[in-house]
Amino acid sequence: MAEAFVGTWNLKESEKFDDYMKELGVGFATRAVGTMTKPTTIILVEGDKVTVKTQSSIKNTELNFKLGEEFDETTADDRKVKSIVNIEDGKMVHVQKWDGKETSLVREVNGNALTLVSAHTKCVHLTICVFIAFFLTVFLSLHHRHFQLEMSFANVTT
Repeated sequence: MAEAFVGTWNLKESEKFDDYMKELGVGFATRAVGTMTKPTTIILVEGDKVTVKTQSSIKNTELNFKLGEEFDETTADDRKVKSIVNIEDGKMVHVQKWDGKETSLVREVNGNALTLVSAHTKCVHLTICVFIAFFLTVFLSLHHRHFQLEMSFANVTT
């Protein structure tokens, strides 16, 4: 099922990326560079292993994982997170957890376009956060802030 995501994808447009990074605690300088970056994402599948490479003039990252298995990840902004990636309703759902926080990166292919929607919910005090299907639904006992970012990529090879 991950084979639908295989290809080389160039960033076409990005919305609310600075807000998303700010909510994650990324510093101003890194955010300024990050919003100017136009990365290429390469997704490969070999057997049960998935590789997601993100390449830019600033920084390159590479993730190697098996669907449904938790793995350690160091993000592009140097957060140390526990991640798990699954295919849900035809979407690649990547959940990262660290320091009591959680974010999701949801990739979906429509024709020759890959859309990445990232969501981060900052839970305050004794709140309960529940991720459901494509996006997240949040049930809170006290207070929450929710940021969403959307990026579109064009497939340059299939």
